[in-house]
Amino acid sequence: VQLMDAIAGFGLGGSAIAMFGRVGGGIYTKAADVGADLAGKVVEDLPEDDPHNPGTIADNVGDNVGDVAGMGSDLFGSFGEATCAALLVGASSDMLVAAGWPALMFPLIISGAGIVVCMLTSFVATHLRTVCAEGDIEKALKMQLLVSTMLMTPCLYKLAFAFLPAGFFVSGVCSSPLKAFFCVGFGLWGGCLIGFVTEYYTSFSYKPVQEVSDSCRTGAATNIIYGLALGYKSVIVPVFTLAAIVFGAHTLAGMYGISLAALGMLSTLATCLTIDVYGPVCDNAGGIAEMCELDPSVREKTDALDAAGNTTAAIGKGFAIGSATLVGLALFGAFVTRLNASTGKKATVDLLEPLTFSGLLLGSMLPYWFSAMTMKSVGKAANAMVLEIKRQFDRNPNLLIPNHPDRPDYDKCISISTDASLREMIAPGALVMLSPIVVGVLMGTSCVTGLLAGSIASGVQMAISASNTGGAWDNAKKYISKGSMDATIAKEEPEMV
Repeated sequence: VQLMDAIAGFGLGGSAIAMFGRVGGGIYTKAADVGADLAGKVVEDLPEDDPHNPGTIADNVGDNVGDVAGMGSDLFGSFGEATCAALLVGASSDMLVAAGWPALMFPLIISGAGIVVCMLTSFVATHLRTVCAEGDIEKALKMQLLVSTMLMTPCLYKLAFAFLPAGFFVSGVCSSPLKAFFCVGFGLWGGCLIGFVTEYYTSFSYKPVQEVSDSCRTGAATNIIYGLALGYKSVIVPVFTLAAIVFGAHTLAGMYGISLAALGMLSTLATCLTIDVYGPVCDNAGGIAEMCELDPSVREKTDALDAAGNTTAAIGKGFAIGSATLVGLALFGAFVTRLNASTGKKATVDLLEPLTFSGLLLGSMLPYWFSAMTMKSVGKAANAMVLEIKRQFDRNPNLLIPNHPDRPDYDKCISISTDASLREMIAPGALVMLSPIVVGVLMGTSCVTGLLAGSIASGVQMAISASNTGGAWDNAKKYISKGSMDATIAKEEPEMV
């Protein structure tokens, strides 16, 4: 356990940079996105990525900062934390230690195998099943995740029997290579299921988003109600899936099984991250084509790629949230394991104990406090962005004339988003990092256990709901913009056409 304590700092560092990357990147991209859309598209009716919009460069940079760097750092942090938790819990088992270094390194072997499998999976899209038509793009991206999951399953079976002892006692449970394989498999296939369920609720190819689009016919109020209801409903299947994974993994291998399930969900990380960043890359390509005034056919192609990328990006978001939940629980197990080792007695989490229940309530509140701070930060930065764009339009009316050679001051808008993201990420980051320390010092470890449990249970449901609501609204807008509602409106309300 003491040896694995040395790498706990690696997990903490990965978690810290993931949080700052996610929060800072999110503030940057949403401030630029909201500012550019409100002041440019909504008020002045400028096209998407029009070079006369002062916020268009900041908007395109924000796609990289938030959706690529932010998501990448988030998943890297989850990967590092899950690995550290598995190593720490595994090192508490005398039988795994006695089995030698290969058994202790089994969590790292899962990660290494995942990289190789994801590399091989990439050849499916580039050589075996190439994209020949616009309709094949989305299928090819989703096929990547399914193929990598299927290839990973037999690899995990072989690795479990090759590196783990025939029987071992860990986290108070008697386990085996077969049980360890099932733990990793639960996470692997559970992550795949969560990804596809998330895509179902956020893609305009399916009924939920189409219902949100239809609700727009009666105004913004019903659109908001339908969108929120969709987000709340989309929580049901992922939470049932996560609950089943936790129960099954804990039954087979205790907290070690939960950490293995988290690693199983993250084992196809390379493929999931590729699917997620596909959309922002294509979106930026479309922005460059618009700003360089290339032939409209170029923009049509990038828009088709971007539409498929936006649909499959939801898979990556659901995957990230689900894996973060299991990682949080695995770290909770590592915390209890380390607490047992330092105190010499078995720690228990009793919800009937007043301090533990108090910590549970505090932990359940933290995601709302954190979200309130980040949302207000985005609002302040977006407000400054809108005022700056309006100032430039008022100062130089030529920017509103189509094909006019004048160009705005892009640097000022980039500076607004950059300064806001760096300044506003400090308070939310301090809240997350100081909360367990302050609670632990003032109220003890039993209150910290409740704090961690409450924040996990509350945070996962809020994250899934908010993410899917936003994704559904975004794709409902695209569904209406491409004219998919025109036939319905013409049939039911011909006077509106």
